[in-house]
Amino acid sequence: MLRRPEVASRVVADDTARHAVNRAQSDRSQQQADAFRRQTPAGRTVRKIERTQEFLDLVGACHHFVAACGKAVPQLRGRTLSDDEQAVLAQNVARCRATLDWIETAAETGEVDVDDELARLLRGE
Repeated sequence: MLRRPEVASRVVADDTARHAVNRAQSDRSQQQADAFRRQTPAGRTVRKIERTQEFLDLVGACHHFVAACGKAVPQLRGRTLSDDEQAVLAQNVARCRATLDWIETAAETGEVDVDDELARLLRGE
């Protein structure tokens, strides 16, 4: 139907319809990419490379966190944090701990879903 000029022009003019068409195109493209990765030797090789990249991204994020803390924490030498500062820091440390627990769980089980409590904590609620 979208090949008919009058239908296509109405779809382009309607934001909701245009977004639906764009989403359908995106979903179809994703399905084709997934099938390629599952069904072809080259696709399986690409997926292995992507998985390695995902792993390296996570290791890099951990390294960045440790390096940044290694620079920031020594700057606190001789400084006493106010109650407000300690509260903010405690909230952020809790978020870091929860994230590290999430990473460990994902690595051990392969389960990467975020439960409601963790999602709220990561959002700072």
